[in-house]
Parts: sequence; structure tokens; C-alpha cells
Amino acid sequence: MNISFKKYHALGNDFIIVESKTKLTAQKLSKLALLICDRNKGVGADGILYLSTSKKADRKFIIYNSDGSQAEKSGNGLRIAALYLYEKDKRKKKFSFETLTSIDSAQLIKYHKKESLIKVSIGRPEFESKKVPVKSKLKFMINSKLTVNKTQFPVTCLSVGNPHTVLFVDNFNFDWQQLGSEIEIHKAFPERTNVEFVKVINRKKIKVADWERGAGATGSSGTGASAAVAASVMMGITERDCEVQFENGSLFISWNADTDIIELTGPVEFIASGEYEL
Repeated sequence: MNISFKKYHALGNDFIIVESKTKLTAQKLSKLALLICDRNKGVGADGILYLSTSKKADRKFIIYNSDGSQAEKSGNGLRIAALYLYEKDKRKKKFSFETLTSIDSAQLIKYHKKESLIKVSIGRPEFESKKVPVKSKLKFMINSKLTVNKTQFPVTCLSVGNPHTVLFVDNFNFDWQQLGSEIEIHKAFPERTNVEFVKVINRKKIKVADWERGAGATGSSGTGASAAVAASVMMGITERDCEVQFENGSLFISWNADTDIIELTGPVEFIASGEYEL
């Protein structure tokens, strides 16, 4: 079976898009993700985005991580999907997507063949432990202790359509990837968790190292940036409008105090297209 695809990245967080004209079961999508995302034997990516028809939105949006597992949402993935649809038909600049957890909207702000600017609505953050989900006697895990290998770390747990655990750090001069991998599969998280290590620069700027559930260290993360800012605001250390710096560049987060909606703005770039034999 030959599968047509396009590949994009958002600050190094790269995804492969496949449309529903290629009929694939969940089992085949999981297998495809494992094979095509392999950076040595495949095309290489953090995950695949499968777009299909929806009665509720412009497209149904399904994500599979590079390890073959399914994810609920991706902020960068939504922005990539928006650019993909715009490039198919440039008469429309606003798009809606049905994810596993919500209906999300995305809008083209600026188009350029090299790099485009896309804004996406992430929705409302959820801090209640059972909705993250995180196993805890506390109703909210905000600046609460999590024991990892007999060491306690203050963490803030929340969901922005998928689970996140945020840790504030003074620097990144430690093996944060190892710690991130251990927290991801911690028994407190029944659905595993994404992990963000956050260094506060000032009240309007933070720096983040992201460990993504099912993909590992990524160049950036849209939902990770959103979770990092939401946690920072809850801790009273940043404003609701905040720049999030990653190794490959910045994303901009705005958490509306009236609607409680988080919006994410950042660049997206097309990489390549082709066919993959499954």
C-alpha cells in the first residue's frame, strides 16, 4: 500500500500528515507511525496527523506518536494541519478540528512559502487531579510534591486536552531527559504524562525544555507551552500573555482571563511530500 504524505515542522516539532483518502484502521495507523516516524529507517517525525471527515468540524484530527500510541491533542499539530488545509485551498484562512477531547479552531495569520504564522485555540486548562488525570489525594496538584526515585519534586499537573506535569528549574544543567522519561511513566499518571521543565526569565518570558509523552524530547510543544504558561500564572510568576522560548525559537501564549481560553501563536514550515509504502 502506497501512502501519500506531507511533512511539516513547528520549531522542530515535526509531523507527517496523511489524509483519509488513504483508508487506514487504528491498528494500521499505529503501525504506520512506528515505521514512518523512525528517524533511521523511516521518514522521521515526532508523530503522524491523520485527517478525516467530520460532522462537527472541517476535519477530524487524530494523532499517533512516534511510539505508535495515540495522543489526544497537539497544539503544534493543529497549527500544522491548518497550514496544510490552507495550502490545499487558499480561499479559506480559518479552520476547525475535531480532536478526541474537543473542537479546536486555527487561523492563518501570515502566509509565506518559507515560514507561516498560525494561531490556534487550545481551550481551557483543567487543574482538577481526576481530570488531568493524576492519582492524588489532593484535589489539585499545584506546586505539590511528586516522589521520583526517592527524591521529591514540586510539580504542577494539568490538562490542556492532554496531561502535563510542569517543573520549575533554575537551569537545564542536569539530565532533564532522563527525569522527563521517568515522570512520563510514573505510577501517578494512569495515561502517562507530558513533562515541561520551565525556567522563568521574567514575567512575560519563560524558557522550556519539553519531554513529550510517546515521542521523547522535541524541539517544541504547543500544548507544552500552553501548560507551562498556565502553571506559571497559577503560581503567580508570569503574566497571562507570555513568550515561551524553546531551543529552536519562540511560541506566544495568551490565556484570556474572561473566557479562560488559551491561544497559541507560532511559525509552521513545510518540509517535504512523498509516498511511503506500508
